[in-house]
Amino acid sequence: MINTSKFKLQFTSSALHRINILLKKKKNINSKFRIYIIGGGCSGFQYKFKIDKNINVHDIIIRNQFTILIDPISFQYVIGGKIDYQETLEGSKFIVSNPNATSTCGCGASFSI
Repeated sequence: MINTSKFKLQFTSSALHRINILLKKKKNINSKFRIYIIGGGCSGFQYKFKIDKNINVHDIIIRNQFTILIDPISFQYVIGGKIDYQETLEGSKFIVSNPNATSTCGCGASFSI
């Protein structure tokens, strides 16, 4: 597990491996992995992930073997969290263990504070 203690956000080796695969599929050296939070979902907020080419002015940039971006508003919701990637019979997904969440939905894709 990689602990980015400066950012108080952890990534498991499984998550880092999957992010690396997704970025390599894009075949664009400018591609970055973005984590962001939106309103909605069964519990209030939803975790979202996407490949992005743009770095916004206020983005928090986590550099490892590749670049992970997160906007400051989203970052405040995942401080102290851990991001994992799992493949099961039900499918594959990134899982966020969030100590700030007061409740989460059954699938783990949304949460409330």
